[in-house]
Amino acid sequence: MKNEEFAPAHVLSLKRRLQEMNRMLLCAAFFILHSSFFISTSVAQSVKAVIDPIEMLIGEQAQVTLTVQGAENDQIEWPQLKPRQMVVPGVEVIASHTSIPGQTSSSGKVMTITLTSFDGNLYHLPPFIVKVNGKELKSNELAMKVVEMEVDTTQMNAFFGPKDVQDNPFQWSDWNLPFWLSVFVLVLLAVGYWLYLRLRDNKPIITHIKIVRRLLPHQKAMKEIEQIKADKMVTSENQKEYYTKLTDTIRKYIEERYGFSAMEMTSSEIIERLMSQGDQQSLDELRQLFTTADLVKFAKYSTMINENDSNLVNAIDFINQTKLENQPTEEVEKPVLSEADQRSQKERRVLKSVIWGIGIVTTLLFCYVVYSVWQLIS
Repeated sequence: MKNEEFAPAHVLSLKRRLQEMNRMLLCAAFFILHSSFFISTSVAQSVKAVIDPIEMLIGEQAQVTLTVQGAENDQIEWPQLKPRQMVVPGVEVIASHTSIPGQTSSSGKVMTITLTSFDGNLYHLPPFIVKVNGKELKSNELAMKVVEMEVDTTQMNAFFGPKDVQDNPFQWSDWNLPFWLSVFVLVLLAVGYWLYLRLRDNKPIITHIKIVRRLLPHQKAMKEIEQIKADKMVTSENQKEYYTKLTDTIRKYIEERYGFSAMEMTSSEIIERLMSQGDQQSLDELRQLFTTADLVKFAKYSTMINENDSNLVNAIDFINQTKLENQPTEEVEKPVLSEADQRSQKERRVLKSVIWGIGIVTTLLFCYVVYSVWQLIS
């Protein structure tokens, strides 16, 4: 105070002006900070709703866009709207979706709601509630006008009742899958039944069939006689074996050639049976062969080598005189199952499992085919 009393007047005036300027700067800074905080707070609490179009025909759709103004790190909870939910009576939600997390529009975060209506009226849509950082904010109210189609009631003849149910034209694409599944079911049934028969008869699944060439009776006989010659049985000391093989060859030939069981008949019975069918000279030679053979086999009769040759020639002459020249045919030799071919218990269990599996799959496919056909028919 003492210094101010003795200071000059212009110095005191300058000092007071500086103090006033400091106060003004402090007030301006405080005002600017307060205004920025107020603006940021007001933006974060702003929710705007826009509808497009405002007027539509019955059954059309309108888009409601909700936009939240705020910072990037704001936590937003959008209204939970489900399809077919009524916003107000007569206005229902078709779908709703929000912007992708992390992406915002130029004016903020966005939610789009698709609405529709099937009643002509002017609807008042209440505010949508959005939570921002845990605080509930309301959007502005909206209005939507739904216009019905104008019907000219003066021309009643132009109105028609509902049409009857019409059958769709046949399309192969609709029946393609059931058809091929049906064919597959039939194939599975055939395979399963065949496997069942093989299992029941205890037969192998795969049999080897051999096709052999069937020789005519005279060819078989001549083949066996050639084998007798090759074995030099004519000059063998064992005459009984020689005449046994020679007469057995003739008996088999007569059995196949004339069709009666010559192997079980005596020599005299064979000759009597052939009397009505053969040449007398050839039968005399055959009778001589059988007589000599019986003497050798049962009476221990000994023959000379030339006699053995003569009987062999008589057998060949009888075959050549009575043979039938026909083309040889082919026959299928039936497979004979050996012990190794008999199915083991393990194989039988596996085969039963396969049959059961085929049965289950066939049943399921059959049910699916029936269901598919029923859907197509109905």
